[in-house]
Amino acid sequence: MSTKVDQPTQNIKKAKFKKLLNNYQLYLFLLPALIYFIVFHYFPMYGVIIAFKDFIATQGIMGSPWVGFKHFERFFESYQFWSLIKNTLSLSVLQLIIGFPLPIILALMMNQIRHEKYKSFVQTVVYAPHFISVVVLAGMIYVFFSNNGLINNFIMMFGGESISFMAKPEWFKPLYIGSGVWQETGWAAIIYLAVLAGVSPELHEAAVMDGANKWKRILHVDIPAIMPTAVILLILSVGNIMNIGFEKAYLLQTPLNQPSAEIIPTYVYKMGLQQAQYSFAAAVGLFNAVINLILLVAINKFAKKLSGQGLW
Repeated sequence: MSTKVDQPTQNIKKAKFKKLLNNYQLYLFLLPALIYFIVFHYFPMYGVIIAFKDFIATQGIMGSPWVGFKHFERFFESYQFWSLIKNTLSLSVLQLIIGFPLPIILALMMNQIRHEKYKSFVQTVVYAPHFISVVVLAGMIYVFFSNNGLINNFIMMFGGESISFMAKPEWFKPLYIGSGVWQETGWAAIIYLAVLAGVSPELHEAAVMDGANKWKRILHVDIPAIMPTAVILLILSVGNIMNIGFEKAYLLQTPLNQPSAEIIPTYVYKMGLQQAQYSFAAAVGLFNAVINLILLVAINKFAKKLSGQGLW
């Protein structure tokens, strides 16, 4: 009886193995990426346990004494805890609210351009800022918004007073988010343009025959076509909401704007590398990663219930 029951299972396994052998070239293409993720992403994860230890370099990770949730409690009781959470979340949420819909709007606008040379020119102009490095971008912001920068010279030319953009905490978020929108909106629109390029012309022809104007075709043809892609990208963006860019925030920080510029990634860098508090920095980083995971799972479930689209 057991032989008869196991026979179909064995046949299925043989068929899968044969299919694997027949397509081994495709799996070889995946091998470098698989090795990369194992070596640089999965293997280093064992080091997370230093968040639960008092790490001593001479004793190594496994030899260091175990302290449990001591470092997490220290972070939660720190006077900086709520300000870090507030700065990180406010910067991330504002960046998501402002930066997420703009590539969709830009893609819809560019899709309506019929003059190919003009369209290519516009695409080049809006894509170009993406290739500017973060260090160069931060330098440009200092040049434009310093006390003697171009913007202040322009303001004073019309009789206004110079504004200390880089010294006032209230100006950090507008500069950070505005520069991010300028740099990434065009590049982020590429994927939506690719989706729109795949929309069947017959749908637009049918809409025209039904009397739909350009705005109605955008509303009822183009937007539904890009919605599945937009939902997936929104889930990924929300799941990564606590991992706001470290480099630009750190480069734009000054002693005067730090009350609104200090976020969790910069705090982890300062605690871990500058002050050598490795276990404490690992605990803060692990807390950040757990929050991201919870948000990712929650927004994925919400998106699946709302639209039927999700990551899994």
